[in-house]
Amino acid sequence: MGQCYGKTIPTTENDPNTTTVTTITTSVHQRQTTPSQAGQNGAVSVKTTPARSSNPSPWPSPYPHGVSASPLPDGVSPSPARSSTPGRFFRRRFAPPSPAKHIKASLAKRFGKPKESPIPEEGGAEPEQSLDKSFGYGKNFGAKYELGKEVGRGHFGHTCSGRGKKGEHKDQAVAVKIISKAKMTTAISIEDVRREVKILKALSGHKHLVKFYDACEDANNVYIVMELCEGGELLDRILSRGGKYAEEDAKHIVVQILSVVSFCHLQGVVHRDLKPENFLFASRSEDADMKLIDFGLSDFIRPDERLNDIVGSAYYVAPEVLHRSYSLEGDIWSIGVITYILLCGSRPFWARTESGIFRAVLRADPSFDDLPWPTISLEAKDFVRRLLNKDYRKRMTAVQALSHPWLRDDSRPLPLDILIYKLVKSYLHATPFKRAALKKFSISHLVRWQVPSPMSGRSRSLSKALTEEELIYLRAQFMLLEPDKDERVSLRNFKMALQRNSTEAMKESKIVDILNAMEPLAYRTMNFEEFCAAAISTHQLEALEGWEQIARTAFEHFEQEGNRVISIEELARELNLGPSAYNILRDWIRSADGKLNFLGYTKFLHGVTIRSSNTRHH
Repeated sequence: MGQCYGKTIPTTENDPNTTTVTTITTSVHQRQTTPSQAGQNGAVSVKTTPARSSNPSPWPSPYPHGVSASPLPDGVSPSPARSSTPGRFFRRRFAPPSPAKHIKASLAKRFGKPKESPIPEEGGAEPEQSLDKSFGYGKNFGAKYELGKEVGRGHFGHTCSGRGKKGEHKDQAVAVKIISKAKMTTAISIEDVRREVKILKALSGHKHLVKFYDACEDANNVYIVMELCEGGELLDRILSRGGKYAEEDAKHIVVQILSVVSFCHLQGVVHRDLKPENFLFASRSEDADMKLIDFGLSDFIRPDERLNDIVGSAYYVAPEVLHRSYSLEGDIWSIGVITYILLCGSRPFWARTESGIFRAVLRADPSFDDLPWPTISLEAKDFVRRLLNKDYRKRMTAVQALSHPWLRDDSRPLPLDILIYKLVKSYLHATPFKRAALKKFSISHLVRWQVPSPMSGRSRSLSKALTEEELIYLRAQFMLLEPDKDERVSLRNFKMALQRNSTEAMKESKIVDILNAMEPLAYRTMNFEEFCAAAISTHQLEALEGWEQIARTAFEHFEQEGNRVISIEELARELNLGPSAYNILRDWIRSADGKLNFLGYTKFLHGVTIRSSNTRHH
């Protein structure tokens, strides 16, 4: 096993879901390339479960409850690490990988079946020869497009440049991703292609998103026709700059990444394979726009849904992905890894084997001690730390990251954040006692900066209670809802804001369904002060340096106006817990007067995290 890069401290301080993890290993599952993967060695993706199976995974979860040392079947060794980034990129190199065993062979070995035997999928998939490989796409690819030279090759096919011969793309340069039907040996692989086309077609209109033009098929292949980006990969630009970017130049790159990812997340699309190879420049110009490509591992995700299939690329995979319970925050972690690489030219989590990489991701902290980190700004380091927090609840969203002091630009408008919908929905369904606790919390933050607020009346007092970063973000989100002349918003405002930003992807991912859960707001309105109480995440604030003082100040206000006598039974009902939690809850209530103590107040604000039953099993 290789040594992890950075501190290898087996601590769970920042990861509430993990108490002890011994080792996580995996095999590598290759997939089709995109225009970005032009001959890169090891451009593969980790995929340790059948990506779309509706059956529960046959492998044990790496969670500590009944933890297994490895998710691989007994007797199957992990392949050596296959980075999605070439070894020359970093100081530490490792030997070329051996070919990884396909997941089908691993499952066959686990279940004691010969390799020739078809492995049941989705409750009993049919053998390959009877799979329906008709996609319903146009059959006239040759008549519409002319293929050029190959620019990338992968396990399932290759990518070529091309040109339109007729129609709306006549004489236009295009990129054509050619996926071999012969390589589609399972119902899952067929569904992966359908979903990739569906996502590319549904997402539209963002300047940093590769444009989808067409999808065609014939007896042998599926052809995905897209915008041709001729400026090369972000990875190549990093290499051409000696392995890293200057801090100011890195900001320009990160802003583009966050902008397109925030758009995808608002539409309910999680990319799941963000890495430098999947960002292409539109042209070779130094100031060319960057485009996000390759949605082969992407998925639609509903507002309260969590995924459990382990997909992605080893060095960029988030801890909760390895824990098999994740959502949009996994993309944010990957952006943190990319930013770390941009700034210093090294990976934050490093090892010579995949199991070593995953142990580092789960247990090690990124190093900020080696050069050039001592010369990099404190704001940049804080930014990276807040993206690479192992507790996904404490990470910034893509929109919040755009308002961070390192990237803030008052001339650049912030986009709408799906997080405010989730938080406001939870607030509306909270008990009166919980809402009172949140209100006292929201108006009792430390005074760090005096920032003028456009709000009037009671709301103006909030500008003296919020940090500058929080205020800029919350004020921007409130104004995107277009409050009425009395500076109040209702369900109609939330609904209209979503409609203004809607694409077909938002309908597919059922994002609009979140409005049904916000129905209580149809009968009343919310001012800016209450909006802040609803839209502030206490988990994110806990990641701030001054968290304890913020919480103690809030508790003082709560003591004066909101705290009251509460029994253990009532507190358990408030948190939706049973009698088995009574022993823990006793420590949250003062014996002297029967009210919440400081520990109880902070725990009550957070709520008790229970493993969601809304995890989609793949």
